[in-house]
This record gives sequence, structure tokens and C-alpha cells, in this order.
Amino acid sequence: MVFKADNASFTFFHGVVYPGQRCSLILNSVWRREVCCCCCYNEDSFLNETMAEYKLQVTTGDMKHAGTIDNIYVILFGAEGQSERTELDNSGIDFKTGMTRTYTVKTGSSLGKLLFIKAEKDPLLNFPEDEWYCSKIVVITPEGNNVVFPCYRWISRGELVELRGGKAMMVFEEEHSLLIDHRKRELELKKSSYQWEITDEKLPHSSHFKDISELPAEICYSLSKSEEVQYKKRKIYSELRFEGLAGSHKKWKDINDMKKILQSKKTTLSEYVSEHWKEDDFFGFQILNATNPNVINRCSKLPPTFPVTDEMVKPFLEPGTTLKKEMEKGNIFLCDQKIMDGIPGRIKDGNSLHVTAGLCLFYVNPERKLIPIAIQLHQQPSEQNPIFLPSDLETDWLLAKLFFKSSDQIEQQAVHHLMNTHYLAEVFAVATLRCFPTIHPLYKLLIPHFRYTLHINIVGRKTLLGPGGALSESSLGVEGLTELMRRALSQMTYGSLCLPENIAARGLESIPNFYYRDDALKLWNHISNFVRSVVEYYYNSDSNVCKDTELQDWISEIFTHGVLRNKQSGFPSCFNTVDEVVKFITMVIFRVSVQHAAVNDGQFDYNSWMLNGSLLLCKPPLTTKGESSMQTLLEVLPDVGDTIKLVSAVWILSDKYTDVVPLGTYPEEHFDEPALKQMIKEFQAELSYLSEEITLRNSQLEVPYPYLNPAVIENSVTI
Repeated sequence: MVFKADNASFTFFHGVVYPGQRCSLILNSVWRREVCCCCCYNEDSFLNETMAEYKLQVTTGDMKHAGTIDNIYVILFGAEGQSERTELDNSGIDFKTGMTRTYTVKTGSSLGKLLFIKAEKDPLLNFPEDEWYCSKIVVITPEGNNVVFPCYRWISRGELVELRGGKAMMVFEEEHSLLIDHRKRELELKKSSYQWEITDEKLPHSSHFKDISELPAEICYSLSKSEEVQYKKRKIYSELRFEGLAGSHKKWKDINDMKKILQSKKTTLSEYVSEHWKEDDFFGFQILNATNPNVINRCSKLPPTFPVTDEMVKPFLEPGTTLKKEMEKGNIFLCDQKIMDGIPGRIKDGNSLHVTAGLCLFYVNPERKLIPIAIQLHQQPSEQNPIFLPSDLETDWLLAKLFFKSSDQIEQQAVHHLMNTHYLAEVFAVATLRCFPTIHPLYKLLIPHFRYTLHINIVGRKTLLGPGGALSESSLGVEGLTELMRRALSQMTYGSLCLPENIAARGLESIPNFYYRDDALKLWNHISNFVRSVVEYYYNSDSNVCKDTELQDWISEIFTHGVLRNKQSGFPSCFNTVDEVVKFITMVIFRVSVQHAAVNDGQFDYNSWMLNGSLLLCKPPLTTKGESSMQTLLEVLPDVGDTIKLVSAVWILSDKYTDVVPLGTYPEEHFDEPALKQMIKEFQAELSYLSEEITLRNSQLEVPYPYLNPAVIENSVTI
């Protein structure tokens, strides 16, 4: 029905007035008044009475350059219709960094249940690209409901972003055809945007991105993070050049000269290491609590390749006991580096470098200290491969420990740091980005734990493994490290990545002063309890796990691209129960946060003093006893320039940056459900109590263990 009022024509359709439009008259209950006097209505009064209003609270991120001056448009999609494409434009400056502004979108009538929003950014005049970081959009509907649409991503010019809001949903819960189609389109886009790359058939697969310039903006470092990392790199190199050390090919002449390195950067622990590196009980302490607490095992029987006798170790055991008796008591432990056996060292200056695959026997003495009592540097015993003892010439024993620690550091960097945290984190991240839509509860739970991971892995491959990188300059070199990682992956088991099983399998439940174990097990339990509460909130039965096809695709991709379909690994290729999902996600979060902190954050403290262990040793190990000196020790070490290169690397890797999100902190509010917000608060409270407990304990220790204090653990692999 069309009529005129104050020279404006109107059409009624579904009870809504459309100026200047012609369509059928269908009146609803809103329009019960009889129009008996056209002159009493004008265009504005009709629109005000008939149009529904949606209030949009749009929040721009608070990071550097998050705001934009470009034009932002939105379209609201509901179960009963959609809005017009509407520009969000208020008086004053819109979309300013850290600001929330409210806008109005008017529709002919209520759109019903709000399903999703399309947001688009168009250029303002001819200004250059001006990306916008949208944190979230909260929509207040005409019915008074608040619907949160998380975004938390950068939006580029001409880019159209579709945002889902409301409660997290699994695929089998979707009912509306628009949402089913939206979910399908989102996953198709994700799988085209994030693809797998196979660079080595025997290593975990990676993302297909070759350079950080190719990465989508939302998974890149923030501008402030990038600037800070670059600034610290320049600062480190300039300070070391100022000391006249960088690039020098001179050999170290005196141990005290090495302390010049620590003048630019030193910590309480790095200074302690430089003073106590010779001590056996400190050597044992580091096997438990330094950067590689993953290799020691309880020993109940010596391997045939390590013929240690009672006569050899009797002076270091409690009087009246034997090696066998101490094994039965559970006081003997072994580190066996057989995984490195036979891998050739790289060629440096025309000579082949030497890497040992040693065995070290430890004893928990009556003072409850773990001390080394025998070291053999190669796997096969022979006259040229003696067993070194604490009673040998001091420099012989120091050299044996140095070579053993060098191999330990190589294994730590390649296997337990690079592959078992960085590379696996990338597998978990790519699978999550490909297999879960943003509305999936497990996407919301997991995505904060993959912040910056793809970015740092691309950078790490180039800077650490590229020409001149610290790892490529190690004794094994890139080829040797790659072979070491291949071996480690072929032997990896699911249980070895699940901390409680790992500790039990290695017989380490009661070894004293094992602070890594104590803190890590508590963190595992806190993470597990949190994960269980979230998972059980959405999956109320095992059958729901089985019918979540997106979840099954996720674990299948991890099984395929992470452990290369190795069934002997014990990794799941599908999920059948809620408990299986809880355990696996606990492992994922633990590995990319807690475990990464354990193997990364202490690197400068323990590895900046080359005499405590070095990735590069320039002379072969001793083959006979009694012929070494302190000069021999200095000749084995890398030259001044290589030392600086190694120290610079661990300085950058273990330094603290301001753009940090600690474990359990979720500044991006992906979950809107009050129950989930309460679960996060409870998780944070447990971590806070643990932080206080660890801080108190550390205050009473001569050598504290600070790396697994929740306050300093980062939520994801970012460096």
C-alpha cells in the first residue's frame, strides 16, 4: 500500500515503512492505528516508529598503530533478515587506538536471532594502507540482548571479515542454514590460507609460509614486539663490538678474559655459574634444573657399553656400600647420549669437528646432592675411550664434563627446544587454524596459546639455522642437527610428552631437589583441571566427541603432520572419549607454555659461560688421561668471535620483552559465556597461589629455580 504524507510517499511491508518503495501491504500488530489523517505523519516520524535500532560498541585494539582513519562498514545478518551495508561514522575521530565507540545500525524490523556480522574497510580518499585492529564488536539488539562478536585481528583495506558471536558451537549443534554455510566457507578459506609444507620427510611438517612478509597480519608480531626485538639485537651487537670482541678469531688466553662478555649483560645466576662451574654437585644440579631436565633416568642396571666397576666409584659412594646396593636403593642415575652416536660433526676450517655421545653416571649422596661419579665420552668402550672419574687430574675431569655438557646442549637445542616445543607448536597451531572455525570452543581455548608461533619459527629457521646462525655454527652443523631431530622424532612417544607419564617412566618421582619436576607437575595438574572444566562444559558425553568431525580432523592432521602417522608413538589419530581430549589438549598447552619456558628461559643464565658447556668445541676429546692442562681447556673452546655469536643468541632467546602474555592470561575475550569466564578466573587464582609458593621457596634456595613461576611463563612460543 502506497500513500503520501508531507510530500513523501511510503510503502508498508511486513509492518515496516519504506519511503519511496512499492510493495504489498502486510500489516502486523505494530500498525494497529488506522491512518485517518495523512497530514499528521511525516517521514521522520514513520521511520522512528517502525525501524529497529542496533547499538554497536566497536573496540579498537590498544597496540601501536591499531587505529585507522579508513571507512568501516558493517552488515548484520539475523535469522529473519539482514541490514543494509552501513558506514560506522560518528562525529569526531572514529577507531582510535584503545577506544570503544558506539554506533547505530537501523533496520526495517528486528532481524531475529543475530547470526553474524560482516565488517569491511574501505580507503579514505587516496591515503596509503592503514590497517585496523578490531578487538571486538558488542551488539545490543532491539530486544535488549548483548551479543559479543570477537575479532582480535588486523583488517586490511578491501578485506571483508565475517564475525560469529554468542555461545561457542560445535559443528553438530548448528541448525540455521546460514550458519552451516558460513562455517563451511570459513573452513574452506582457512585451509586455503594455511597449508602444510613438507621440507623433510622425516621431520614434523611446517606451514607453507617462507617469509614473515607472507603471514596474515593477525599471526605476526605486533609492531611494538618487532621494534623491541630489533632494538635489543642492535643493542647486544653494538655493546659486544664496543668491547672489541665480536668477529675476533683470537683464542681465549685466560679464563678471566671470558668474563668481559658478562660485563654487558649479567644475571645473578650467570655470575653464579661463572664462579661454580667446576663443582660436581652444581653439575648434577644442572642436569635436573638447568635448560635440559629431560635426559636423566633412574639406573637399575648399567648398559654393557658402560663398564663402570665398584672399584672405580667406591671413593665417591657412602662407606660400606656398593654400586649394586645403591642401584637397589634408587640412588644411581644415568644420562645416555646414544641418540647422537655416529652423527658426524661439521667441517670447520678444513677440519672435522668432534661430537661425543657420552654416558654419565650420577649418585645421590647422603647429603641428598646429585653428583657425577663416572663419564665415558663415546658409546663403545676401548683404551682410547677411558672412563673419567672425579679423582682424575682436575683438567681431565673438567674436560670430560665439558664435552658431555656440549653434547647435552646440542641435544637440548635441537630436540627438546627446537623440535619438541617450536616445531610441535607449529603443527598444533596450523592444525588449529585449518580445522576449527572461530566459533568452535576448542579454537577459542587454544588460539591464545599459538600467538606469534608461526612468526618466530620462520625467523628462527633463518637466524639460527641459516648461514652464520648459532645452531648452524654448532659442532654438528645443520646436517647433523637435522639427523639428530629425525632420530628423536622416530623415537618420540606420546607418553614422553605427557609429564606425569614421563616422570614415572624415567623413575624420577623421588629424586631430591628436582624443582623442574615439582613445579611442572603442579602446573600440569592446574592446566589439566582447567582444560577439563572447559571441555566437559561443551562435550557432555563421549558420543559428542565422536561426532565432532572438526575435532576428529584436527587430531588426524596432528597425527599425520606431527608424528608422520607413526602408530608406535602412541599418539592418538582420533578421539573416542572426553578424557582423551582433555589429556591431549593439556599436553598441547603445557608444551607450548610451561615446557618451552623450562628449556628456553634459562639459556643465558647457564649457557653464556662457555666453560659450563658450549654448542661448539674445536678440539677432539681426550683419549688418554693425565696429559691435559688449563691451556688444553682453552684450546677446546670456540674462539672469541664464535663465543660472542653463541652468547648473543642465548641472550636474545632468553631475554624478557614487554609484549608478553603470561600463562593463564587471556586479554582477548574469545569466550562470552559467564561460566567460561569464571573458569578462567579460577585457573588464574590457582596459578597466582602457585606463583607465591614458588617465590617463597626460591627465596630460601642458594640457587633458585625461577623458570616455571607462572608469573613469568609465556602463554605461547613467541621467542
